Amino acid sequence: MIDPRSPCIIGVAKRPLRPEEGDASEPLDLWEEMCRGAAADTGGGDVLAAVDSLQVVYSLSWQYDDPPSRLAERLGLRDGARHYTGLSGTAPQKRIQTAATEILAGRSDVAIAVGAEALATSKRMKRSGERPAWSFRPDQKPAMPFDDPYHPAEIAHQVFQAYLTFAVFDIARRAHLGLSPEEHRRRLGERFAPMSRVAAANPDAWLRQERSAAELVRVTEKNRMVAYPYPKYTVAIMDVDMAAGVIIASHEKANALGVPRDRRVYLRGWCHARDPVYVAEREDLWRSAAMEAASAEALSRAGVGIDEIAYLDLYSCFGSSIDFATDALGLAAEDGRPLTVTGGLPFHGGPGNNYMTHAVATMVQKLREDPGAAGMVSGVGMHMTNHVFAVYSPEPGRVELPDERGVQARVEATLRRAIRNRATGSARVAAYSVVHGREGPQWGLALCDLPEGDRCYARVDDPQLMQEMEQVEWVGRDVELFDAGKGVNRLEA
Repeated sequence: MIDPRSPCIIGVAKRPLRPEEGDASEPLDLWEEMCRGAAADTGGGDVLAAVDSLQVVYSLSWQYDDPPSRLAERLGLRDGARHYTGLSGTAPQKRIQTAATEILAGRSDVAIAVGAEALATSKRMKRSGERPAWSFRPDQKPAMPFDDPYHPAEIAHQVFQAYLTFAVFDIARRAHLGLSPEEHRRRLGERFAPMSRVAAANPDAWLRQERSAAELVRVTEKNRMVAYPYPKYTVAIMDVDMAAGVIIASHEKANALGVPRDRRVYLRGWCHARDPVYVAEREDLWRSAAMEAASAEALSRAGVGIDEIAYLDLYSCFGSSIDFATDALGLAAEDGRPLTVTGGLPFHGGPGNNYMTHAVATMVQKLREDPGAAGMVSGVGMHMTNHVFAVYSPEPGRVELPDERGVQARVEATLRRAIRNRATGSARVAAYSVVHGREGPQWGLALCDLPEGDRCYARVDDPQLMQEMEQVEWVGRDVELFDAGKGVNRLEA
């Protein structure tokens, strides 16, 4: 017998708004369009009238005074829960999980999760000297909703950009596996090439061009290095105009709304966990303890093993996010299953915090077409800190809430390094990267292990040293650190 409170996705909507179509509408318009489109997709009646929970994903394109309330007014929704997320690639799936938890508990019947970005339009306007004149701008621009403050040592060493920190993790994993820089570069291309093939076949993808493994990692004027070892073609593209939304309901409410069974895809298992906030804290820079724990919990609650998952969409902002996930799931390099249903963030496009809504919507469509299958999506937020995994299936089954406190406790039990703000003298390189501009290498960042067992950040400014760090492995090298002033440690060979 099916639990009447079982949460299921009953409607989805998604679309890119391409440059040749002209400027995109503002996010509020796109949110409304996606909500109405997802309601129509259910095949049921009076769906929006039944919505009692509205979950809106944070938009980077425009700030509104009260985003959920403005959207609820547009849709004519009755009173209910309203939430506007913070910054994280995990935000859409986390809000779906929150909605599912409320549905299971009988506190909600129907929820919407929706997000939209018009970043490509905003960028075009900026280039032409225009500014968006969109609605309901707040009197004062709200602060960016970061969950965690930056560490003083990270501020001093400019550890801000995700392309830098994810590259650091990638090189740590390369060294752990004993791969040469050449072999690692080849594997990076081989990882992304099949994803570009998926995007080429996906009408909703932003970049529909299949590229070979060699082409993806060959550095050219168009495919410049962003942060070693990542060329431009292998990093998420955020400047896109895209919107997506999903509607979640209880099984019994789906029946009452007349939603056909073949439109429903059930959320069977999920889990969220967090790695240490600061990059240098992590004892093992080459893996994610939170990914390992959260993915295992999601599969366990769904009652399936990874071999029973037919479709995957692993968060692919950078190479390390994919490789850490495949390591956590125990997926061998020769596993034939595609790692994305959309084409991934470098090719489908990564619209701010809302990529996972597109992944879930696409996964729902895949599973509707293959009703005997199961699918898994994953998300990553901030500097490989937040992680979420979820299992979906057209077949309903027992739904158990994850033991997220227990999972997090196991993650917290892993070893951590103390971070030393200032360090001089002998050290050993634990991981590193080199940041590039359009003209070439600009500066390097190294994470260094100190003789006392703690760890520090260090800056590299020597052009010859940066060049060498991109040619041979520097993890494990003994170096000297000097005080460069203003809280910056400088690395010299």
